[in-house]
Amino acid sequence: MKTKILLFLELLYVVCSSAFPAVPEKKEEDTQFAKKYLESFYDFKEEKSSLFKAKNLNHMADKIREMQSFFGLEVTGELNRKTLDMMKQPRCGIPDVRSYSTFPYSPKWKKEDVTYRILNYTPDMLQADVEEAIAKAFQLWSSVTPLRFTRVYSGQADIMISFAAGFHGDFYSFDGPGGTLAHAYPPGSGIGGDAHFDEDENWTKFTTYSGYNLFLVAAHELGHSLGLGHSNVFGALMYPIYMAKDTRDYQLHQDDIDGIQALYEPTRTTPSKPPPRPEDCDPHLTFDAITTLRGETLFFKGSYVWRKSPYFSEIEHDTISSFWPSLIGGFDAAYEVDKTDRVLFFKDDQYWAVSGYSIESGFPKPIQSLGFPTSVRKVDAAVHDHNTKKTNFFVGNKYWSFNENTQSMERGYPRKIAADFRGIGHTIDAAFQKNGYFYFFRGSNQYQVDIKKRKLIRTMKSNSWFNC
Repeated sequence: MKTKILLFLELLYVVCSSAFPAVPEKKEEDTQFAKKYLESFYDFKEEKSSLFKAKNLNHMADKIREMQSFFGLEVTGELNRKTLDMMKQPRCGIPDVRSYSTFPYSPKWKKEDVTYRILNYTPDMLQADVEEAIAKAFQLWSSVTPLRFTRVYSGQADIMISFAAGFHGDFYSFDGPGGTLAHAYPPGSGIGGDAHFDEDENWTKFTTYSGYNLFLVAAHELGHSLGLGHSNVFGALMYPIYMAKDTRDYQLHQDDIDGIQALYEPTRTTPSKPPPRPEDCDPHLTFDAITTLRGETLFFKGSYVWRKSPYFSEIEHDTISSFWPSLIGGFDAAYEVDKTDRVLFFKDDQYWAVSGYSIESGFPKPIQSLGFPTSVRKVDAAVHDHNTKKTNFFVGNKYWSFNENTQSMERGYPRKIAADFRGIGHTIDAAFQKNGYFYFFRGSNQYQVDIKKRKLIRTMKSNSWFNC
């Protein structure tokens, strides 16, 4: 069988039944679209000779029944209103099958470490948001399989991701706004696994009525890149129709999990289920670490992260693995280096450097490489001062000052926290800087400190940032 590829397709209103009154020109036009639709999704083949006209009509009716059966519609063989409405929905171009499915011959990656590369970006979104959407889409699949996805920045990757308009070199041209959204190829060499997105569409970070949610489309496309076909289970990610939905706390449908695990057996040692995420307004909520990143403030607790954006009032919830799959939660400290999109994460006696959503090579490194004595086994908290370009590391009741320019510890440290920050007479769990203030967190409380005066201004609950 020839390999079938994925095409998101907005289907046009079709009329080919005498039950629908229409002008002859419109009926003929709609009939041609119907034939194209059935050719694409139900293996309809039209005999060109006029001698086979009756045979063609019967064959089309059979294929319409097939389509109606797949979508759970009344099986009549006629293009009634419900059938036509379903055909008009944006969807994928792989032929429809029942329940979860795989491509012919069940192609799959023969390894657990799969690489991907983002070749270019859509101007509709910030590059960081594109990277986040793709990373989270991969994480959906890695969370239920032994697969590990690593982004590369040059050369050939297993899955090459790109945005293009019109003809783009693979014989399946995009057709402008509102038609084909994207397509992807099953696992294999060369173009196998690659995913292409139509640049003429409006791509969005959030689900809106004016565009398509890149995370949702990418997650579906990558399902195909891993070897999955379509499902007729309504609500499954691999259902052929694009369905806009809230993607916060998004999880795979069990049908998607069954499908992907039929290709890639889950790891035998099932990890213990993490504790549930604490409620935003839990008065006893505490944090392990806090940092800024790309204008947002990230609050970490166990395997979870709360994201506060300056552009939206609502708090977003994610898991750490959705951003950095190879990092394990439970950070001790974190900070962004002078708004450079570079964050350092500390856990026990090691630290990692992350650029955006990618872990830099050569990490983790021992914290002693920063200048800490061997007696320091972990860092409690860290905060970067944008004005001095120095970072304060808090360990017990003392703190160190690290010069980011010289990459060395300042002389005269460590110093007592209580001596330099009036009103702070205890250890610190987490810290960050905002609008000329340090915010120190201890248990379920936070302490606002004037940076210049080094003086406590006020005490608040730790979750006051969450509209509580």
